[in-house]
Amino acid sequence: MSEQVNDSRRNFLAKAAVAGTVTIAPGVLLHTAAIAKPDDEAVTNATRWGMLIDTDKCAKGCTDCVDACNEEHALTGFDRPETDAQYIRKVTLKEKSTGHELSLPLMCQHCETAPCVDVCPTGASFKRVDGIVLVDKHICIGCRYCMMACPYKARSFIHEVIENQTLAAPRGKGTVESCTMCVHRVDKDGIPACVEACTEEEHDAMIFGDINDPQSNISKSMKKHGGKQIRADLRLNTGVRYQGL
Repeated sequence: MSEQVNDSRRNFLAKAAVAGTVTIAPGVLLHTAAIAKPDDEAVTNATRWGMLIDTDKCAKGCTDCVDACNEEHALTGFDRPETDAQYIRKVTLKEKSTGHELSLPLMCQHCETAPCVDVCPTGASFKRVDGIVLVDKHICIGCRYCMMACPYKARSFIHEVIENQTLAAPRGKGTVESCTMCVHRVDKDGIPACVEACTEEEHDAMIFGDINDPQSNISKSMKKHGGKQIRADLRLNTGVRYQGL
């Protein structure tokens, strides 16, 4: 009898996953990851999604990438900069000996060996086989170990009740979140909102693509001009690289 019940439950959840939501109680919806690709185009480790940022083209004071990210994920502020969620933030690096300054966007670096994944006690922080690091909000307990482990300070804790969310990027009070590399776009053959905005404004400071593909624009650019990691000494093999550092 129990096996029949479990089979029925699995069938129900499988069908609901395609629809995108599961009703678990009156008025309570569990949003699941929509299946964006057919089975023959499943996520695979043959692809390693990455981002290349040219700091020479990234203008100080420009926030186009940040604004696009905030709009895409409905990141609204609560007038508390120290706790407001930020998937991307603009930082200024200054060489002490020369005074030379660089402006660049900093976000989750989508590490191959991700410290946040290593310390997560529930498995909520995880890395997809294509290199994108995510947080499963359904099993995140808000312990914030991942925030302490991240050397890039790229994660935020949600203190407030979130309203006006988008179905593509659900959020929840008491959970940790960070840059998802706009996985909901990527899984539909799109590009991250930050890269799209930077390109549309003709800054061309950001390139997104498959690092494993030698014919991709990102691979060609890194082969020609290089691509440095922030804190390369940690040997995390980041998916986000920078030129001009």
